[in-house]
Amino acid sequence: MDEKEKFEEVRKPEVVEESIWVAGEAIKKAPKMYGVPTGVEGLDDLFFTTEVHEGKVVKKPLGGIPAYSVTNITGVSDTGKTLIAEQYTIVQAKRNEPVAFVTVEAPAPFVSVGLRERAKAMGVDFESLQDKIVLIDAASHAKLRENIPDLLATLAYAIKTYKIRHVVIDSITGLYEAKEMMARVIVRQLFNFMKKWYQTAIFISQKRSGHEELTAEAAGGYAVSHIVDCSIVLSKELILTQAQSKIYKKPIGEIVRLFRIDGCRLCGHDTRTHFMEITELGLVKIGPPLSAG
Repeated sequence: MDEKEKFEEVRKPEVVEESIWVAGEAIKKAPKMYGVPTGVEGLDDLFFTTEVHEGKVVKKPLGGIPAYSVTNITGVSDTGKTLIAEQYTIVQAKRNEPVAFVTVEAPAPFVSVGLRERAKAMGVDFESLQDKIVLIDAASHAKLRENIPDLLATLAYAIKTYKIRHVVIDSITGLYEAKEMMARVIVRQLFNFMKKWYQTAIFISQKRSGHEELTAEAAGGYAVSHIVDCSIVLSKELILTQAQSKIYKKPIGEIVRLFRIDGCRLCGHDTRTHFMEITELGLVKIGPPLSAG
């Protein structure tokens, strides 16, 4: 008996019948489609669903990101990723929907300061909602960063204990430092966990400056954007030439910030590149598309 025959004898192909779904049965198990407001001005109207009205297919605004979706927000440093995550967290807590904020880059006390400042900028009393935000400090606990099963067990405990509805991870990139080849494996574990627990999730990922600004290339690792439900790409560009100044209608020396929804498999979305602004109060606002002017 050669090696191939020995292998086939040990491990014969197995039919996994429970993996086979008829679409009509699968759709009965699907959650209701509705939008979750993000707290970011100009963003919620960029997602839509469709319906048939008098024989015509028409768009119907969703009013936010799809419920139970996993959205990856990626970009280089200082593009507003964490600000969006903080605004999202504050608005969910204000809606009385508990949020688990997994902090991978900074210890929990420092993250709480950022959340408090974002609440003040949004005109929200932080003390009235702070009990709806649960911080999981993976930044201070290497065991959580380096052992995904421990992180997921801790997150599951928090979900059950605090009735969590939303999860923010800032950032997923910190969960596979120096092992990017594991990015897809790790993110798939996180993605499947969010689906199992019916969470609406925001993943923040870092892009190296060498990657093209407005693509989802290396959005959190190799082809991670293919796993998540939705990818949002943020970028910034320093205006150095007259050509750039003409395109963006801003003087040389200024920074222009750009935003694009790179894809969303759960619903329709605006596909254009938009101007983006970080206000003097530290809030992200999505502006008009570049094509508008």
